[in-house]
Amino acid sequence: MSATALLFRNALVIPMTGTKPFRGAVGIAGNRIALVTADETAVARFRRDHPACRTIDCTGRAVLPGLIDTHCHAAMTLQRSNADDIALMAWLHDHIWPFEAQQTPDDVVLGMTLGIVELLLGGVTSFVDMYFHENRCVEAVEQLGIRAVLGCSYFDSNVDEAFAEAADAVERARGCGRIRVAVAPHAPYTVSRDNLLRGRRLADRLALPYMIHLAETQDEVRYVRERFDRTPVAYLDELGVLDDRTIAAHCVWVGEEDRRVLAQRGVTVSHNPQSNMKIASGTAPVADMLRQGVRVTLATDGPCSNNDLDMWEEMRSAAFLQKVATADPLVLPAAEVLRMATAAGARAMGCDEGELGVLREGALADLIVVDLRKPHLQPMHDAVSNLVYCGKASDVETVVVDGRIVVENRRIAGLDLEALYREVAAAVGRIRRAMR
Repeated sequence: MSATALLFRNALVIPMTGTKPFRGAVGIAGNRIALVTADETAVARFRRDHPACRTIDCTGRAVLPGLIDTHCHAAMTLQRSNADDIALMAWLHDHIWPFEAQQTPDDVVLGMTLGIVELLLGGVTSFVDMYFHENRCVEAVEQLGIRAVLGCSYFDSNVDEAFAEAADAVERARGCGRIRVAVAPHAPYTVSRDNLLRGRRLADRLALPYMIHLAETQDEVRYVRERFDRTPVAYLDELGVLDDRTIAAHCVWVGEEDRRVLAQRGVTVSHNPQSNMKIASGTAPVADMLRQGVRVTLATDGPCSNNDLDMWEEMRSAAFLQKVATADPLVLPAAEVLRMATAAGARAMGCDEGELGVLREGALADLIVVDLRKPHLQPMHDAVSNLVYCGKASDVETVVVDGRIVVENRRIAGLDLEALYREVAAAVGRIRRAMR
């Protein structure tokens, strides 16, 4: 449902601007935040200026920026739990890629739809995706109202097709301010030097982001060293493809010099703690990256290497994993983790810092309402710690994207979930039969 103006009152407001949480109100006019205040006089003024605004009582609830998932493969919901507890290369070659070979573009749209529903219900208002047929997925993003960067992924085997899809996606998304398109080579070990450069030139020509899996596994590092006598980061830097429009997913195996390069080039690193743990890729040196000035964000990765799209679990895992890996309970405190999941992700979405992932007057109106009246969220000694260490996707009650309510009382208006589940089951059954 939509409204020309919305007013969330009596909320615990968590701005993510450096201001501490406070009791107050957040007002939205159009697709921008127009009011963030604890001042009742300012609230009264907003209501006078917007006499038709809808007021929502948030007693017992927190209002905070929507979460930003900076790396996922949402359409891979169709492969959730299809192949678990398997080594990465066998997982890809024997299970994932054969399944994908049987998928149609309609299947990908269906998987994307299911993925977006999961993201929205968990309080994710923006996501960065990387997959095939992203031009077709524009329709699912438009329909469900989420904000997205759709990365057209390619290997050497499908580079021309992916470039055509990227150009088509740009045209399909034209006029929708919530959708950006990206060029997305899979990784340095699956895409040749020439095709990495071709993708960079396309991204530059169309002013698109450039995203890639980078330094994810020790096998990748060995492969690149054997062929190019460089680390994966140094190799891409030598090619000139790293800049402030680059999103590098994982970055598990990055040394001090790699981290310096990532910081210097302004690369956005997408940290995927649960996927890295499940596939045994390793533990990314997030604390060291942050100390060296790297922009680190948070993400879920795909729903068959995770196996869900739950950013609340990622926040908790990210914090705990760094503490145990460094033997330092002080690293990656709750406030820093929540910043990684919100404000830090703005640049990945093509926004300026302070324009997205914050509750600030003038920022884009993406926010969530979280019900605090839950046993696991009481008592409230520290609201941010409670949310990061105790919060769950099911605590999200209302979701606003671009000034529109897209989830209310944990329901997405106009969506028949049971029908969606039946479609998904039918598609998966057909694909598995074709793989026999």
